[in-house]
Amino acid sequence: MAAIVGQFLLVSCLILAPVALLSLLDRMATGRAAPWRRPRAQKAPEPVRRPIQVVAADLRRLSRQLALVPAGAPLVRWKALWAAYDDVLVEAAAQLGVPHDLTGTPEGFARDFERLRLLAALEGAGLAVHD
Repeated sequence: MAAIVGQFLLVSCLILAPVALLSLLDRMATGRAAPWRRPRAQKAPEPVRRPIQVVAADLRRLSRQLALVPAGAPLVRWKALWAAYDDVLVEAAAQLGVPHDLTGTPEGFARDFERLRLLAALEGAGLAVHD
């Protein structure tokens, strides 16, 4: 039994130690040594906004859908479309730096007026709002 353990230690020292040493030297030469000590490269931040072309297309699509809602459609459908339209308007305004108060305006005439004002401001900023 002692002979087997001795042979194992001998093989470990003669074969495994040089392989481990060569691997370490290779990692040091290629710059892959001690990854926990190297400063990690900073990844470029992912864009958190959708492209403005996609936002403009959504705005035009929702505008068409609002124009085509039949007269007998449920009120929930109207409200959902207006809410989506307002969300996309706010997103476009944020991307183009257009000031607005659409989210703070209550439902009714004041909100409709703010929506129209924001549409005009977005068009003035160069966004193609209508087809």
